Amino acid sequence: MSCSDQHLGRRRVLAAATGLVTGAVLPPAPAAGTAGAPAPAAPGTALAPTAAYTNPVIWQDFADIDVIRVGSTYYASASTMHYSPGAPVLRSHDLVNWEIAGHSVPVLDFGAKYDLNGGRGYVRGIWASSLAYRPSNRTFYWLGQIDFARTYVYTATAAEGPWSRLTTISTPYYDAGLLVDSDDTLYVAYGNATISVAQLSPDGRNQVRTQQVFTAPSSVGTLEGSRFYKINGQYYIFLTRPANGQYILKSSSGPFGPYTMRQVLLDLRGPIAGGGVPHQGGLVQTQGGAWYYMAFVDAYPGGRVPVLAPVTWTSDGWPVVQLVDGAWGASYPGPAVSAAPRPITPMTGVDTFEGPALTPRWEWNHNPDNTKWSAGGGLTLRTATVTGDLYAARNTLTHRVQGPTSTATVQLDFSAMRDGDRAGLALLRDSSAWIGVRRDGGVPRLVMVNGLTMDGNWNTTGTGTEAASAPLSGSRVWLRATADIRPGAARPGTFSYSTDGTNFIRLGPAFAMGNDWRFFMGYRFALFNHATQALGGAVRVPRFELSTP
Repeated sequence: MSCSDQHLGRRRVLAAATGLVTGAVLPPAPAAGTAGAPAPAAPGTALAPTAAYTNPVIWQDFADIDVIRVGSTYYASASTMHYSPGAPVLRSHDLVNWEIAGHSVPVLDFGAKYDLNGGRGYVRGIWASSLAYRPSNRTFYWLGQIDFARTYVYTATAAEGPWSRLTTISTPYYDAGLLVDSDDTLYVAYGNATISVAQLSPDGRNQVRTQQVFTAPSSVGTLEGSRFYKINGQYYIFLTRPANGQYILKSSSGPFGPYTMRQVLLDLRGPIAGGGVPHQGGLVQTQGGAWYYMAFVDAYPGGRVPVLAPVTWTSDGWPVVQLVDGAWGASYPGPAVSAAPRPITPMTGVDTFEGPALTPRWEWNHNPDNTKWSAGGGLTLRTATVTGDLYAARNTLTHRVQGPTSTATVQLDFSAMRDGDRAGLALLRDSSAWIGVRRDGGVPRLVMVNGLTMDGNWNTTGTGTEAASAPLSGSRVWLRATADIRPGAARPGTFSYSTDGTNFIRLGPAFAMGNDWRFFMGYRFALFNHATQALGGAVRVPRFELSTP
């Protein structure tokens, strides 16, 4: 996660690195062909070019990407902070079309604040972390630090899971990149401004040694977001300068350096109108030997959105992002890949909660109380918290917003609500609004509420103001929220309802979704049900649909 996601002015690399580094800081790499590119992967099944793709390749909030290939399948991991389960594992067969396969961190069992119990985990939890595959034991590894206190390692024999905790390490590897070397040794690159490399024990459970290997020169500023590679016998640490640059370190002498540095991009125009500079992602090689860089673009209010560009290499082994008219391209020819074994699962569409487990597209706001919800033939949310503050309520279930605009529609059965209960559909972030049902004095009433706010320390400063209402009859209602998450300005979210599932009526004013970067996560659609008087009430959600125009 970028420590400071503000735009930093253009600077040239003018001086040699200081500290533990020997060798020069090199100028930006010139444009080049593929003469010096790393060798292709071993040939496998027949490869065929795919159709041209457009950026962003995923218009949802997936930040701090680490991307790998195992055989003919690509996997990526992303930051999720206070959402649970954490560290989603995305899967693709062509680097362009992605689905969510699972989560590397099943529960945020890092302290009571992640249960909303005596504290809060907002903008904590899963930051920039690393995903790797170890061929020697056919195991996936996820590694990340929590709360600047220690590092956690989780493993799974399938990317879909189940994942389990392997170990904790006392050193907090900030913005870590995990490398499985060709001799099966595990190394971690990490740090902010000062970059270090750690060697782990053969079983991955302990740190054997750690050493500082690079100090960012003052002319460059902060470097972080490590990704660690060994390519053609050279060691590379890929680093971001938040939030407008990308640099790479190269060592010919082993993982502990010395390293020289070259600028990969700085203040590069991105492919999303109103969005930021592509940065902080990872490099990956296709089956046919081509290389790609998958980064993210700051695109609030939607979050940090993945973009993809091809990479070539100079004759002396430095990566070069391929540009279109001097910018990260809005479109590129698709990579040559093998045929997909099956279609991917869309990130939009209908969910009727048929099975007892939620699909991986869902994440809770903090850990849920698992005794207060169930699925199977619909989703049931029983009140889990007595509070007047949605930000303090447990069992709020979230779904990413699809860009550039999308609509969430939910059918809500409110017949089992109790007096004081509040249930509905929110646009959730540090400034929030919702449409839903409140029951008071035995009477349910439809309301649109805005003015839910947090301060910069993520303490609640506003619990909401009722902006509009309508009477309700019967036991069910359809709720709808539409979100415009095009970056560059505060964008509108609107709410409506229906009593028949077909004809929708607007309720309340447009809600201005904030585009401040400091909450880091983008807006989400959120299903909630909390009590303000006493527990015992429940709502049922037979159907949720995420659609685009």
